[in-house]
Amino acid sequence: MSEKEALRIAEFMRQHDQVAVWLGVEILEVRPGYARLAMTVREDMLNAAGVCQGGVTFSLADFAFAVAANSHGRVALAVSAQIYYPSAARLGDRLVAEAREINLTEKAGIYEVEVRREEGPLVAFFTGQVVRRPDSFPLP
Repeated sequence: MSEKEALRIAEFMRQHDQVAVWLGVEILEVRPGYARLAMTVREDMLNAAGVCQGGVTFSLADFAFAVAANSHGRVALAVSAQIYYPSAARLGDRLVAEAREINLTEKAGIYEVEVRREEGPLVAFFTGQVVRRPDSFPLP
């Protein structure tokens, strides 16, 4: 799979994933097994403590994971995920999620995602596993 095809898949996913649309996810870089995405924390993403709700950060990491896992052209669906939050994101923070493929087989893949403030501090560390189906996305 070429970088161009991986980017086509990522754009298709971003346009058709309503959570990614709501988050305002930007695609910064995609290649097979890798994705780097960004979003900015808005007021409607804050929890009662005034920091970014953990589910929002998880959703960004999960979408980066999905883009990296599906970048090979086959549909890949999550079967497990875990996340750690070493620091909180705040209103106005630009978050960058970088997903990397750790292992890929015919039937499964393992990925890790780092979510950082654009300036660098780690906000979340995510790991996930997918199962790979034989079909692909119906790209136009």
